[in-house]
Amino acid sequence: MSWQAYVDTSLVGTRNVDKAAIFNSEGTSAWASSTGFHISPAEIKEIISSYSDSSEVKKIQSGGFKIAGEKYMTIKADDKSVYGKKGKEGVVIVKTQQAILVTHYPESVQPGVATNTVEQLGDYLISVGY
Repeated sequence: MSWQAYVDTSLVGTRNVDKAAIFNSEGTSAWASSTGFHISPAEIKEIISSYSDSSEVKKIQSGGFKIAGEKYMTIKADDKSVYGKKGKEGVVIVKTQQAILVTHYPESVQPGVATNTVEQLGDYLISVGY
């Protein structure tokens, strides 16, 4: 399956997220993206740096982060996942061995449903070496 097919079918196609992008694990290359979901180099760099932040309270947890120009409050930030919320909408970001999945869910979707969709794809990609 192509990276764009993962975005179109396995993420956005579920209707549990409405926008998605897949980057390489360094954040230097966007492999696939939903139309109009533009994540700046500075935004993806901030996410990448959060994965190596070993502080007890990560910088991203105290200050939040931006995705596609929108500011989100950090709900979770660990070695694999970053979750953010803005009102009733949010983002779920999952790091695999070689990729980073960045997704947005609208206020009409329950956060847990969106999280499960993205985490399951992340687990699958890890299981096949990505």
